[in-house]
Amino acid sequence: MGPGPINADPRVLRAMSAQLVGQYDPWMTAAMDETQVLYRQVFQTANEQTMLVDGTSRAGIEAALVSLIEPGDRVLVPIFGRFGHLLREIAERCGAEVHVIEVPWGQVFTATAIETAIASVRPKLLAVVHGDTSTTVAQPLDELGAICEREGVLFYTDVTASLAGNTFATDELGLDAVTAGLQKCLGGPSGSSPVTFSPRAASVITARRSVEAGIRSVGDAVSAHPIRSNYFDLAMIFDYWGPQRLNHHTEATTMLYGARECARLLVEEGIDEAVARHALHGGAMLAGLRGLGLEIFGDPAHKMNNVTAVVIPTGIDGDKARGAMLNDFGIEIGTSFGPLHGKVWRIGTMGYNARKDTVLTTLSALEAVLRRSGVAVTGGGGVGAAYEVYQDAGVA
Repeated sequence: MGPGPINADPRVLRAMSAQLVGQYDPWMTAAMDETQVLYRQVFQTANEQTMLVDGTSRAGIEAALVSLIEPGDRVLVPIFGRFGHLLREIAERCGAEVHVIEVPWGQVFTATAIETAIASVRPKLLAVVHGDTSTTVAQPLDELGAICEREGVLFYTDVTASLAGNTFATDELGLDAVTAGLQKCLGGPSGSSPVTFSPRAASVITARRSVEAGIRSVGDAVSAHPIRSNYFDLAMIFDYWGPQRLNHHTEATTMLYGARECARLLVEEGIDEAVARHALHGGAMLAGLRGLGLEIFGDPAHKMNNVTAVVIPTGIDGDKARGAMLNDFGIEIGTSFGPLHGKVWRIGTMGYNARKDTVLTTLSALEAVLRRSGVAVTGGGGVGAAYEVYQDAGVA
């Protein structure tokens, strides 16, 4: 019940137990095509260039940034948590001239603040995290697409922490590039990064296309400014996932099975229904934590549905309490990073774990641990408050 990774859905694990097939087996290429169709629905986009990058969610981030950024390009990164710093670092390693704006962790930016920074910096790319699990808040994106379009700026976001548990629609938001991971609301393991790119972003990437010498044919592109990574070269990955099937790497077959099943289950449930499920169980967890007398960290108006940060009560050892949750009850909750390390716990309700039984069990266990640590709590206050949320929602 931490901020991710979480327990994978058993159906995903079963899908991943299937035998491997050759990367050009008709069944394999059909599975790749099906995965693209499914993730267009997950991302809510018509983008042709929608696929998987083999690697954890950070692989998707790095592929997007190294493929879109050329050395010297200006990039604007609004930082409101740990993962904004990650975008900054990767962009700097790509050779970008990176400009940042910052707010205290737990807060988000106004669209006006970002618009003002864009007008000042004149970047090629705006790179912003949607939901930052280090702080549990989500940056509103709804006005940023129009600003970027008007100013001629590419608009990129990472939705690893928020996708499938919070309202998000790629095309409606005017995004050019989106990356994600499986290990949170999608209910899978880390190791595969779904990505999608608008025609505008794809044209920037393919303009740098440079086919490897070992597979190059007469007339194939050899760019004077190639993408500065072979493995994360999205121009070649586009060719691999496209009708040409030009070899780039050997697809991570087992992860493909898992990623496809994550998307299939989400589409089967319904995107809106999955978001509502996360809102219900996340709301019950929030009410229960407040019912235990715990202080919630961060701007509640922008809190993600799927993870809540609570201030660790004064006088107790936060890591020791986490250890008791794990060792005595088999429940993992998280701490945080940087300035929040040891100051907050992060408790998730996401993916397969966004359920009534997990919420009630976690609150019950946390009450017991708090009592043993000497924290005064109202008996049954957490579970009782969560029950009220379920009762009001008509959940038996």
